[in-house]
Amino acid sequence: MNLRHRLSTAMRVALLAALPAGFASGAPFAYVTNQGSHDVTVVDLATREAVATVPVRRAPAGVVAVGATGRVYVGHPDAQAISVIDMRSQRVVETIEPGFGPMGLDATRDGRLVVGTDWAGHRVVVIDVADPARPVSAIAVGRYPAGVAVHPDGRTAFVAERDDDHVAVVDLDARRVRARVRVGAHPFAVTFDAARERLYVLNVYSDDVSVIDTRTLQPVARVAVGKAPYGAALTADGALLYVTNQRDDTVSVIAADTLQVVRTLDGFGYPEGVAAHGREVFVVNWMDDSLSVLDAASGRLLKTVRTGQNSRGFGAFIGAPAGR
Repeated sequence: MNLRHRLSTAMRVALLAALPAGFASGAPFAYVTNQGSHDVTVVDLATREAVATVPVRRAPAGVVAVGATGRVYVGHPDAQAISVIDMRSQRVVETIEPGFGPMGLDATRDGRLVVGTDWAGHRVVVIDVADPARPVSAIAVGRYPAGVAVHPDGRTAFVAERDDDHVAVVDLDARRVRARVRVGAHPFAVTFDAARERLYVLNVYSDDVSVIDTRTLQPVARVAVGKAPYGAALTADGALLYVTNQRDDTVSVIAADTLQVVRTLDGFGYPEGVAAHGREVFVVNWMDDSLSVLDAASGRLLKTVRTGQNSRGFGAFIGAPAGR
């Protein structure tokens, strides 16, 4: 099937008005989706300052920034659309209407395929964004799929089947589920650890993280964290896994080698999305409408950046266009 995509003249005018005068694009950036204000806050990580606000479709949640193509894909579960932001201009250059409401988003490293979870349709949808026709493939999965992580080889995707308490292993070449792994209660987010060939699965009801060996597809550990873990990110050196706990207003810090919780950080406001870059970790606060910038090694708060309303940042929200 082919996608329908459009971007109205009115939207283009609104986007231009939203950009500050004299805007100069730097890199990398954090792209924080704001579900309440229907926009994306763009933060320059070099200055730790918000440099643009990009209006998008209603209630954005999931996001993936793809450096290879210089594009950011923003999902709208209610509006059944994907906004596409150009990293160099910080403007929406396309709105894709794929016929489903994407909850989680990820992409292959080359940016050719964007993989989204269709929360209400109980399926994974693969979009070939390199093809001008935008062909879509749908793969049936379990109930209420949420987070998705694409393996670096671009051939496998891991999908959290929230209401089935499983992770589906999806073969992107064959377009089918080839295995399932039992995890904790109500898995939501998934994060891939390439160095260790592990998958971290955040279970919002059992308040823990399931650790899966992706070579054998066997669970290797369950790590207890705070209430309702929502997002996870490895530090740039791979030493620490930061996990946001929504209902505790805390962040758990796990040593990746030992899988032991080494510290619990507090002072957040319903933390959701989390990402890492360089020596810093960035935590999105849904209730506080802010982005917390942390020192990756110690967890110390370095700065708080104001964002839009009800910030989510669900996914890999940090990126820079290739060649910058």
